Amino acid sequence: MSKFFINHIALSVKDVDKSILFYQKLFDLNEIENTASNSKTRWLSLGDGKQLHLIPRPDASINTNKAVHFALTTSEFENFVLRLKKLNIEYSDWLGTALKDYIRKDGIQQVYFQDPDAYWIEVNNDI
Repeated sequence: MSKFFINHIALSVKDVDKSILFYQKLFDLNEIENTASNSKTRWLSLGDGKQLHLIPRPDASINTNKAVHFALTTSEFENFVLRLKKLNIEYSDWLGTALKDYIRKDGIQQVYFQDPDAYWIEVNNDI
């Protein structure tokens, strides 16, 4: 069987400029060229050839729940939580306890928060 790898995550966003600023400020992501089209969709590099595509849909109805999320990992978990606090971004554990990280049964720490369009994002230390 063929091997599969994550290529990109695509999100519909109401204000692509606002979303670009959010992801750049929080994760230090670099914007890269949208090589697929001349649309207003903007791409950010997640590293290792992986990308985040932000597709402008100003009239879209975006409905989310925490179980539908994407997760990023970092070896600098504590520093990332401090960054969330510095940027006044509310975060919680899986159960929804504000300003609390969660330690899974396997010892991995994680926090959850939402972007400007209410998409859920998990950041953990599963390096």
